[in-house]
Amino acid sequence: MEKFPKKEGALPEVLFASGDKSYSYYLSDLAKNGQIRRVAPKVYTSNLDASDEDIVRRNLFLIIGKLFPGAVVGYRSAFEMKPTSSGDFFLTYKYTKKVKLPGLTVHLLEGTGGQAEDTPFVNGLFIACPERAFLENMKASYRKGENTKCLPITEVEERLEKVIRVNGEATINDLRDKARILSERLNMEAEFAKLDNIIGALLSTRDSKILTSSLATARVFGEPYDPHRYELFQVLFTALNSDVFPSYPETSLTIEAYRNFAFFESYFSNYIEGTEFTIEDARKIIETNMPLPARNEDSHDMLGTFAIVSNRREMSVVPNTADELIDLLQARHRMLLSARPEKHPGLFKMQNNRAGNSYFVDYELVKGTLKKGFDFYMALRSPFAKAVYMLFMVSEIHPFDDGNGRVSRIMMNAELTYANECKILIPTVFRTDYLDALRKLTRQSDPSALIRALSRVQRFSSQLQTTDFETLKLQLERANAFSDSEEDILRF
Repeated sequence: MEKFPKKEGALPEVLFASGDKSYSYYLSDLAKNGQIRRVAPKVYTSNLDASDEDIVRRNLFLIIGKLFPGAVVGYRSAFEMKPTSSGDFFLTYKYTKKVKLPGLTVHLLEGTGGQAEDTPFVNGLFIACPERAFLENMKASYRKGENTKCLPITEVEERLEKVIRVNGEATINDLRDKARILSERLNMEAEFAKLDNIIGALLSTRDSKILTSSLATARVFGEPYDPHRYELFQVLFTALNSDVFPSYPETSLTIEAYRNFAFFESYFSNYIEGTEFTIEDARKIIETNMPLPARNEDSHDMLGTFAIVSNRREMSVVPNTADELIDLLQARHRMLLSARPEKHPGLFKMQNNRAGNSYFVDYELVKGTLKKGFDFYMALRSPFAKAVYMLFMVSEIHPFDDGNGRVSRIMMNAELTYANECKILIPTVFRTDYLDALRKLTRQSDPSALIRALSRVQRFSSQLQTTDFETLKLQLERANAFSDSEEDILRF
């Protein structure tokens, strides 16, 4: 008996009965002393406070591996790796049976045991390899809902589409080849035929009419899109569409006033991207239309931005169709970076890009995601709502190698100019608030900070006196607009 731990703190959370008599006596003594309690047949716990359901869920794989040695986590559970919302979990085993555990129903389904392709797991369990999991989810299922062993066919299609989207066609073809070989060994030729048809349809070598997922169908028609970004766009659309926003009429009515505003619009937009000039140098660049010799590329960035945002006619153009959106984005990017051929002006990115740990939309999904997102844009009515949505959509997709932030703000302010509303300045002092609000929507699906930030800064912009350059500059200075200090705030 000395070989077993005596102290309560040394006991594992779950213990299992066995054929070892001495160990059985040991468990019996622990139970009599109140150190453990029975959770399920042959399963005990030293945790006397947590519920039986929590114990089982937390130690799911340890328990089912011990109770059903050699079982294979299969069917939908091979993909989800957790019980369904109705508490169902599916294993391939030596026989078919339902086993009730606290808060859980384990479905044992008779089938072939672990194969060389399957992954060995805890306590003798196996996890079905992807090829086997897809084959098993092709089986006929007469139940519907969360307690069915197979995923809905729509979700299976979307998982296969994601394989292509993330890893390319070579990977899906390799998966299909392996599934063909495995199906013969598992007597699942009929299931392979179904799988083969879906993959063929996704690759446009079979009839696409069999597909049920809109995401999968979009790939067939050459316009695959990013489903996560589409969900984000829907979140933002819902928030914008359910609110009412004040109108701030355009105040820069003369050509000079519009150009004064555009100067600071260009200045601040480039500053956000790290292109920093003094006001004097920036003004010299704009007035002479010549770059500073020591800062040729940065100067051209300033000139390219100003050339667009100072042109009221250009800034009054908005897209009416998804194709027009794509043409407009590429045209404005071409103007913005016309002096930077290495940045491929006017061309969507040909490789993936990121900022820090944030990855943007896959380059192959840019057009499809823009077109899907455009549907929400068209359904918005408020100029401010359309401006915010356009800003985020372009920024989040990041369709170009460079210049994405500036293009997104150009597209935002074009919406406002088109509607004769006041454009939005995002001053240096407000840079962190603005970027943090974008990240909050991206990472937490929370649009409130972005809507609030842009509402506030539009109200600020509407109060600016733009008819005289020096007056406008002084007003911005008094508002802390040029401050790069974390201690300062934008003052109205």
